[in-house]
Amino acid sequence: MMKKLINWLSVSFAPKASEIFSKPVLSAISSSMQKVVPFILTGSLIFFYNVIKTYITFLPDLSPIANFSFGLLTLIVTFMIANQCLEKLKHPEYTVNGGLAAIGVLMMVAFPTGENQDSLNHFIANLGPSGMAVGMIVGLIVSFIFHIWGKIKFLQDSSIPDFVVSWINFLIPNIIVLGASMLVVNVFGINLYQAIINIFMPISSIAQTLPGFIIISLLYAFFYTLGISSWLWNAVTTPIFMTAINENIELVNAGKEVVNIVTSESFFTLAFITMGGVCATLALNILMCFSKSNQLKMLGRVFIAPSIFNINEPLMFGAPVVFNPILMLPAWINAVVGPVYVWTLMKTGLLNIPSKMIQVGQIPAPASSVMITEDLRAILWWAILLLIYTSIWYPFFKVFEKEKIDEELAS
Repeated sequence: MMKKLINWLSVSFAPKASEIFSKPVLSAISSSMQKVVPFILTGSLIFFYNVIKTYITFLPDLSPIANFSFGLLTLIVTFMIANQCLEKLKHPEYTVNGGLAAIGVLMMVAFPTGENQDSLNHFIANLGPSGMAVGMIVGLIVSFIFHIWGKIKFLQDSSIPDFVVSWINFLIPNIIVLGASMLVVNVFGINLYQAIINIFMPISSIAQTLPGFIIISLLYAFFYTLGISSWLWNAVTTPIFMTAINENIELVNAGKEVVNIVTSESFFTLAFITMGGVCATLALNILMCFSKSNQLKMLGRVFIAPSIFNINEPLMFGAPVVFNPILMLPAWINAVVGPVYVWTLMKTGLLNIPSKMIQVGQIPAPASSVMITEDLRAILWWAILLLIYTSIWYPFFKVFEKEKIDEELAS
C-alpha cells in the first residue's frame, strides 16, 4: 500500500505540484521571499546583538540598522513582489519601474488617516513587518496592471523614438495604478491598508492554533520529502510569522505577556521542530553514524556536521529520505510530533514563548533553544525531544538499514 502511494506521489503528484508552483506568479512570490531574507537576517542579527547588549551595557545602540532594513520590510517586499512578477511574466522593461510604481501605491495606501494622519511613527510602522500582506497584495495588483498594459504593446511599431515610447508605456500604467489608489483612498476615503489586514486576520488567527501549527509543519515536511524545497511555503508563512513575532515584541514593550507561539523563532530558531533541519533528521543522522551498513555509516559521518547546524539537504537527498517509502513516513510523523510538543510546553508555561526577532536557524541546538527562549529548561526539553525523535526514526531506520546491508552483501 505504502509503495503504491509513493509511486503515485513520485509519478503523478510531485511533477504536477512542481508544475503548478513553477507558474510565474507563484514562482515570483517564492523568489521574492528568498530575496528579502537578507533584510530579515539583518534585523535578526541586531536583535541578537541587543541580547548581548543587555549584559554589556556600554555597547553602542545599533537599532537604526534594524529600523531602516527589517523595519521597512513591507516597503521592500512590495518592490520585490512587483519586480519578480514582472520578471517572471517576461516584462524586463518594467521590472524596476513597476517595482517603484508599487512603492508609490503602497505609500499612498499606508499613509495614516484619522487621528494618526500626522504621525510619522505610525506611517513608518505601517511600512514595517506587520504590513507584509498589504505589500504583497499591492505588488501583485501593480504587476498585474503593468502586465496587461505590456501585452498591448502600445506604439510598438510607431516612428516615435524608442526612449519616448518607453516613457509613455511607463507613464500610462503608472497613472492608472496611482489614480486608482487615489480614488479608493482619497476620494472614497477607504482605509485600504486596514481592509487588507482585516482580510488576512482570520488566516493569522487560524495559524496561531495547534491545528494551524501542525498544518504549517506538515506542508513543509510533506513537500520536502517530495523533493520540493521548503522555501516554497515561505511566501505563505513569512507574513504569518513576522506579524506574530512583531506582536510579541510589542506586547513585551507594553509590559504584557506574549501569546503568539507560531513564529519563525519557535519553528526554526528554537530547533525543536527543525532539529537537524525540516523533518527533524538529526536523530536519523546520529543513527546512521552508528549503522551496521558501511554505506549508511559513511554517509552519516559526512552529513553530521551540516545536521548539527540544522542543514539537512545533503541527508534528505543523499540518504535519501526524499521519495524513500521507508523514511518518508517517520518524517511526516515528526512534523506532527514537533509542533504538538512545542505547543504543549509553551502553552503550559514549561518553556518561554520567544519574544525576540532572531531568525537564524543555523545555530546549533540546544544553544539556540536557550538563546531564543531565554529559558535554561530548553536544554532538558531538547534532550527529551531528541529521544522521542530517535524512537520514531529507529524502527524505520532498521528496516532501511537491513535493505542496505543486503545490497552490500549481494554486491
